[in-house]
Amino acid sequence: MNTIETLGSAVLITVEVLATAAFALSGILEAARKKMDVVGVCVVGFLAAFGGGTLRDILLDHRPFFWVEHELILIGVFGLCLLAITFMRQRHFELTEKTIQWPDAVGLGLFTASSVHQTLALGMSPVVAILMGVVTGICGGVLRDIVCNEIPLSLKDHRPYALCAFAGGVVYILLSMASVEAWAALAACVVVTVGFRVLSILRNWTLPGWRQQ
Repeated sequence: MNTIETLGSAVLITVEVLATAAFALSGILEAARKKMDVVGVCVVGFLAAFGGGTLRDILLDHRPFFWVEHELILIGVFGLCLLAITFMRQRHFELTEKTIQWPDAVGLGLFTASSVHQTLALGMSPVVAILMGVVTGICGGVLRDIVCNEIPLSLKDHRPYALCAFAGGVVYILLSMASVEAWAALAACVVVTVGFRVLSILRNWTLPGWRQQ
């Protein structure tokens, strides 16, 4: 997979920043829906934003963590928390569970693509890269929901979630094996993951659940 190293660090940082912002927004919206105070909103926003990426860096033994290496991201998330709280209080923004799913879907796609790319760049196998993308994509949302006293969205609504990240990771691997440019493979991974998730929400696609006899 000789296309892996052709993706510039600036592109990766941009993807990480966008993914972090998307998940931070989903955390802010969920905390606001639960009527938390300013501190609670910031805590949930930070957990959602940095949970997945931090777990990825731990598993890949990458130091320093991405938010430590680029501390401006920390300041940006804090600013986003304050701006979002101010906007929602002034506009009386109506919060529903579906509202939170849109930034969550974008963050899922971006973090999946970034993590698959970084894992492959370290010389690990395609299977490990796909699983790392899935784990990174879902972890921030899981932490967000647990802190908000909810069963994680990725486990309870029966709509494809981890499966969307898995599909995007497979697309990335196949395109890389076909010697497609790394940026194109990354973009395709994002589009497939986000597109699959959005379609599952709009069309109410569900996976089989546990049936009690």
